[in-house]
Amino acid sequence: MSFRKIFLLAVVALGIAAFFVFDLGRFLSLEYLKQSQASFEALYASQPLKVSLVYFAIYVAATALSFPGAAIITLAGGAIFGLWWGTLLVSFASSLGATLAFLTSRFVLRDSIEAKFGNRLAEINRGIEKDGAFYLFTLRLIPVVPFFVINLVMGLTKMKALTFYAVSQIGMLAGTLVYVNAGTQLAQIDSLQGILSPALLGSFVLLGVFPLIAKWIVGLMQKRKVYARWASVKPQRFDRNLIVIGAGAGGLVSAYIAAVVKAKVTLVEAHKMGGDCLNYGCVPSKALIKSAKLAHQMRHGETYGLHSTTPTFSFKAVMRRIQDIVRAIEPHDSVERYTGLGVEVLQGYAKLVNPWTVQIKLNDGSTQTLTTRSVVIAAGARPFVPPLPGLEDSGYVTSDTMWDKFGELDEVPKRLVVLGGGPIGCELAQSFARLGSLVTQVEMAPRVMGREDEEVSELARQALLKDGVDVRTGHKALRVENSDGVKTLVVEHAGAEQRIEFDELLCAVGRSARLTGYGLEELGIPTNKTVETNEYLQTLYPNIYAAGDVAGPYQFTHVASHQAWYAAVNALFGDFKMFKADYRVIPWATFIDPEVARVGLNEQEAKEKGIAVEVTKYGIDDLDRAIADSEAHGFVKVLTVPGKDTILGVTIVGTHAGDLLAEYVLAMKHGLGLNKILGTIHTYPTLAEANKYAAGEWKRAHAPQQLLAWVGRFHDWRRG
Repeated sequence: MSFRKIFLLAVVALGIAAFFVFDLGRFLSLEYLKQSQASFEALYASQPLKVSLVYFAIYVAATALSFPGAAIITLAGGAIFGLWWGTLLVSFASSLGATLAFLTSRFVLRDSIEAKFGNRLAEINRGIEKDGAFYLFTLRLIPVVPFFVINLVMGLTKMKALTFYAVSQIGMLAGTLVYVNAGTQLAQIDSLQGILSPALLGSFVLLGVFPLIAKWIVGLMQKRKVYARWASVKPQRFDRNLIVIGAGAGGLVSAYIAAVVKAKVTLVEAHKMGGDCLNYGCVPSKALIKSAKLAHQMRHGETYGLHSTTPTFSFKAVMRRIQDIVRAIEPHDSVERYTGLGVEVLQGYAKLVNPWTVQIKLNDGSTQTLTTRSVVIAAGARPFVPPLPGLEDSGYVTSDTMWDKFGELDEVPKRLVVLGGGPIGCELAQSFARLGSLVTQVEMAPRVMGREDEEVSELARQALLKDGVDVRTGHKALRVENSDGVKTLVVEHAGAEQRIEFDELLCAVGRSARLTGYGLEELGIPTNKTVETNEYLQTLYPNIYAAGDVAGPYQFTHVASHQAWYAAVNALFGDFKMFKADYRVIPWATFIDPEVARVGLNEQEAKEKGIAVEVTKYGIDDLDRAIADSEAHGFVKVLTVPGKDTILGVTIVGTHAGDLLAEYVLAMKHGLGLNKILGTIHTYPTLAEANKYAAGEWKRAHAPQQLLAWVGRFHDWRRG
């Protein structure tokens, strides 16, 4: 460190030391200001220029050294100098002092900070270069962060000193005016009646409402900045209140809500109503799981005192049943139903032309252009296909395409490779194994279902192995080869290559949001694996919202529906009231056998986040109904605040785990603890009793042992 830096640090340190040694803080109190008010006014009357200069210098020094008490000094400016002269002095003194603090931080600290955090700081500097002045103005206008922190942190960036000074001068002016005005009123209090004077009360009202007004002004300025390039094309009138792009769960719920509140809404879908869940995901996969489970039970009839038998079936009939189930549910999501609800449904490809205009290329070849006040993007996601050499020529299927291709097969695929060890991969691997396929499941990670606790992952692996799935974790897919009609997946494990021959390959390594083809690029809406939104689900443009898989962070149908409520209500009524999307209690389930269901934290996440938890576990093997059903395996694991019954998270492994979880979801949503669950009557004999017994385990662990010992003595005494 250079001599100049050391000298400057010494000066700052001496100034701070003097502040505390001489107890200068006693002068920065409202009581001292009131006591000295008369003498200050007299001194100012006799020597106005000298007092003004001394006050100015004190303010600059206090701000430059980041001393506490700026608010009191500002009030003093109003009390001594009046509104206009006080505002002028405070405005320039505060801006000059802030700039000195900014320069000091830059001179002393920036080099060392850049040396240690150069990469992170480079990203920040890019943002500062682009929008730094606006962010600084926002922070000055709405002081959510203490000003001295802003001064020091901004000094570490590459913002120009002149920009910092100018923005600070303008941004702090409104707040300075409010505080100085309050100071002029405080100066006039000479009795209890003065406290209730209209002028003083008005000053305090200004102090209270100023941040709200400032926030509104900043929001207005931000909107003007975002929409500036489109200002010339904004319609005077709109054809629709809302246009929804995509008719999956998020889009359907958004359109439904708009129709219910009598908004004029258009829903645009390019392919099938109901989206991925109805046509390719939740519905068909659960129908397949049911058929596979019945085949499994037939093979193990002895478990129920019956003869075991090998099921004989037509795989084409199994797939036909699945399509029949999809068709039975289709009316719930059909064009006819939503048209009847008051939604205009257009089938075609929608594209955003500008923030208020959507161009729709209809499936019949025509084009329609509509203007709208708001848009909800609910474009969903598609299966992610890894760039494996040879994969495209292998005839692979995904969780979307398998239903049509496998529906044409007379028999179940003989040798099936499933790429992926997540929920989708595990569900489908187990189901096809139970239907008779020789299934090899390949997962690059060290375990399947890696988001769950290790014991849950191991239980899932054991269940898959028991059904005949060849589970290969820690295996990295390298390429697909096709020689003389023999298809082979080449994988790497422990540094050596292995070859897996297959008839069909199912790619289930995750899903990626649909981000192209409907105008995001042209409008400059930022994306990063999903469409970037704020806590209200707004994109870069406040009138364009996103919900469901395309918005993240969860890819669940029920979360898409949940987000859709916020997106639709904010889009239609956001000028009056905005609602932040609530992700505090999000449940999910994986429908392997036994099922795995979870809400909130698990032990793995609690450890990663450093959250202290208490773990209570109840084994379902002890549950009467589970024993009667020959389903006595799994557990209920509850994480609570140590020493309290407040539920932080629940994991359930076992039959109907997804159904059992609902009680805990309700409890967490409404702040109910384990004592409330324990005090609730559960029908006997049902699986739901597992929830009550888990609560009982927690209660037993927290029983007041010393009190119970005294109660035991009481009963001994009662017996004589």
